Amino acid sequence: MNNPSLTGNLCLTNPTSTRRVPLAVKLAYTGFMAVLVPVYWMNYGPTNFLYFCDVALLLTLVAVWTESALLASMAAVGIVLPQLVWVADFVAGLGGVKLLGMTAYMFDERRSLFLRGLSLFHGWLPFLLLFLVKRLGYDKRAFPAWWGLAWTLILICYFFMPGPNPNAGATPVNINYVHGMSDDAAQTWMPPLAWLAALMAGLPALLFYPTHLALKKWFTKTAE
Repeated sequence: MNNPSLTGNLCLTNPTSTRRVPLAVKLAYTGFMAVLVPVYWMNYGPTNFLYFCDVALLLTLVAVWTESALLASMAAVGIVLPQLVWVADFVAGLGGVKLLGMTAYMFDERRSLFLRGLSLFHGWLPFLLLFLVKRLGYDKRAFPAWWGLAWTLILICYFFMPGPNPNAGATPVNINYVHGMSDDAAQTWMPPLAWLAALMAGLPALLFYPTHLALKKWFTKTAE
């Protein structure tokens, strides 16, 4: 004879009844990362994973399997807005219009087509993150958590990673634009530490906080 309470407990612990991120999404994303991580490591080296967008990729991988609203929200706060700008710049480039030039490398035929294809994640990752935040809810702790992580990455890149170098080849330089907007030469508008301070103040104020406010408004469910 079936025990109703036991049946109910089994239903509560059935993973398919509580799964908020579809298994197909988890498997597809994991498959993509299984290709991207070793390819990027071999071609660009481990320091490439200090870029905000690559850190967001890794956070998202953990988030899809743990269904962590905090990790998905952190990645969204950090990269949704700048990656949407990447999308706009790329679409403009497809139409032959130079908007900002941030995706010019995607049209450089001297670069590997396969590597450029992998880099298309910049275009779909923000939409995946919005999907995840919608499913998991927005965790308001994401803003201070990403802010702290971003400042840590900026300081590491400024003090320990290579600066701009026109002959760097595939080696990542000027990671996260800590020396200016060009990988060829450092900015000369202001003293280097003034640029660093402006970057550390400007990113939270102009990118992270507005994204936080928008996500908090649109996705009001808070992770438990």
